[in-house]
Amino acid sequence: MTTGSVPRGWTGTKAEWVLYNTLESLGKIPGQDFIYEGRNANDGVAFRFYNPRDLAINVAGLMQSYASGRDEIGVGVMTKQQLIGGGVHLIFIDDVDLEQDATYYVQEALRYRDHSHMGD
Repeated sequence: MTTGSVPRGWTGTKAEWVLYNTLESLGKIPGQDFIYEGRNANDGVAFRFYNPRDLAINVAGLMQSYASGRDEIGVGVMTKQQLIGGGVHLIFIDDVDLEQDATYYVQEALRYRDHSHMGD
């Protein structure tokens, strides 16, 4: 992952830091356009958006599951279904895709395009 080292005090995974940093590089402003809630959020959504309101993004993949210590696939499917019911699109970005080309995959997620192994 090429978007710098994870700062001390970051509470999420390295992949989530890359996503956060990439959102900022694309002009998204934390607290205004999105918030990072991390995996400890009540509904399991790491990135929730104010602009647009109907978008949420999570990182998925082998390394993400290992880092979080839980079954991301089962939790992700349930979370996605719950959010769809509320009119929110949960897009997943695979951690390996963030490693390869974070800008491309984050831009695609902002366009509601899910290229992950958990995509539609």
